[in-house]
Amino acid sequence: MDRRFRFRRVANYVNLSTPLGLLIAVMGGATREPGPDGLILAFGYRCRFPVAGAFTVGNVVLTRRNALSERLILHEGRHATQWAWCVGLPMLPLYLVSMLMSVMVCGHQASYNVFERLAGLDDGGYPRNAVWWRRRKGSVG
Repeated sequence: MDRRFRFRRVANYVNLSTPLGLLIAVMGGATREPGPDGLILAFGYRCRFPVAGAFTVGNVVLTRRNALSERLILHEGRHATQWAWCVGLPMLPLYLVSMLMSVMVCGHQASYNVFERLAGLDDGGYPRNAVWWRRRKGSVG
């Protein structure tokens, strides 16, 4: 494994975000298996929140699905790196504020969310909505 991914894995254990992700996976009934680059893939997550195809807490990628595309795993891996750079749990309020700002700017939770943009909107399957002040009258996004 590449040194940067080893560092990310250790950082996310030390900052307690990966243990939190593992706890969420257990509570959500997900089966865990090793993934690429030190990620832990948790399939079959049963809770209804959050409403997303996949989400990451520390190095744990949780999904209701039975498999994930390589592009989505790359996207979620970038979120794992963001958890490390945010020193763990501060990622939660920072992400929520960024999501709120995106909704206010363009009406979509990801299009202008700095975390989603840095993780790759296309890889995450998100649209690129225009900001509301640049839309032409009658256009949707």
